[in-house]
Amino acid sequence: MTTECNLIFLPQIAEFLDRLFGVERYTQAERGGVYLPSSFGIKRLGLALEPWTDLSEWAIAQNLDALFLHRPWKLQPQQLTPNIGVIAYHLPFDEYLTLSYNSRLAEVLGISGIEVLGEKDSRAIGMIGEIPMQSFNNLCNCISQIFGGYEQVLAAQQNEVSRIAVVGAMTDLLVREAANRGAEVYITGQLRQPAEQAMQESKIAAIAIGHRRSEVWGLRVLAGILRERWASLEVLVAC
Repeated sequence: MTTECNLIFLPQIAEFLDRLFGVERYTQAERGGVYLPSSFGIKRLGLALEPWTDLSEWAIAQNLDALFLHRPWKLQPQQLTPNIGVIAYHLPFDEYLTLSYNSRLAEVLGISGIEVLGEKDSRAIGMIGEIPMQSFNNLCNCISQIFGGYEQVLAAQQNEVSRIAVVGAMTDLLVREAANRGAEVYITGQLRQPAEQAMQESKIAAIAIGHRRSEVWGLRVLAGILRERWASLEVLVAC
């Protein structure tokens, strides 16, 4: 039985995510939080990357009390029924749960000895570390299993790999730094043309996962985190 003290409210979830994402490191405009307030208790929370035409129908069909949106800006006025609250986090979500200095992804990939690779506004945007020695093909298969596929691969010069970089950006400087620090593979969202020369000269391999795939993975992880925090909260992910 749900009692008053066990009810979950939107500001509580926002406060928890503020701490999780460390939003104090961001400007006020970048922090996120409550996007559409609601005073109703929350039993069922939906997670989605962004609004779509049938969002309201999905929310009603799933009997949702609130929504998490990664990119909320296309949400139309009155698109949702008034009782549904919305929380939204963009940059903090990207930098905590996608291709960045992401300790949860490091655990899944088996990365040890994690170090920062690349910074933006004094925040880490990537990581580098050791993985168990394995073939490049095995690493590609692992990436595909984790993210449900990938977009593009630049094959490794050597078959065995043991050090990788995971970075939420791809520039000439970042690629050269990763190679100079011993990474044999550079994992990112999309391969970028300005880094092409650095890729060729350093002979580092690359796997481009695709931004949407990395975001969907982040949503799935976030769902698990929220379920861990609130035993009574039902979380649904729209992919």
